Amino acid sequence: MTSALSATTALLDNTLRVETPEGIDLLLHPAGLVPRALAFALDLLIRGAILAILGFAFASLGKFGMGVGALLLFLVQWWYMVLFEVLNQGRTPGKQWLGLRVIHDDGTPVGWASSLTRNLLRFVDMLPFGYFLGSLCCLWHPSFKRLGDLAAGTVVVYRERNISAPALPAAEAVASPLPLTLAEQHALIAFAERHSTLSAERRLELASILAEALQVAPAQAETRIHGIARSLVGPA
Repeated sequence: MTSALSATTALLDNTLRVETPEGIDLLLHPAGLVPRALAFALDLLIRGAILAILGFAFASLGKFGMGVGALLLFLVQWWYMVLFEVLNQGRTPGKQWLGLRVIHDDGTPVGWASSLTRNLLRFVDMLPFGYFLGSLCCLWHPSFKRLGDLAAGTVVVYRERNISAPALPAAEAVASPLPLTLAEQHALIAFAERHSTLSAERRLELASILAEALQVAPAQAETRIHGIARSLVGPA
């Protein structure tokens, strides 16, 4: 039963369950390569606009203006991302527009050291050109981490707008036919909570993995899981 539930948890599309230092379980949704690339492109445009405005403003000041402009170029290029991530709950303007935020692996807000590390290592992700290494790493990693995220212990996730618990589907509470560990209980409840976000085919595929362990036919496994989840959560 444990291995089957582990497989089901792993197959719950693009989710990451973490436990915060306070002992609270969070179900996070890591952001993939495309939304992250779009957020970065937006931030790149904003930085370009800022530098263009500053360059125009200091162009008339001669060598002094060139010196100040060079300093501002450094600050904008290297501190734009860090300042926004640390001071704006992990959100640069691009990430905020796309509904993303960067956090630590344990779900806590990103700090100065982690933000500096992940952003300084962008030059490695850019090798040999155009974020090639970073894109490969992002596509390979199950939580879509680039090399900077791996070094900093961070992950980019979709910002949760609704903090209320998802409603479980209507089902009659039934007892599990065998003892469940805490992790297995979490897996069954997570499946029931996400029923509306999965297609009927996907729900049948996932539920069928547990059919034998739950002692029901594959077609009845989803209903049985919902019933067990209801018994674990309690009356609505």
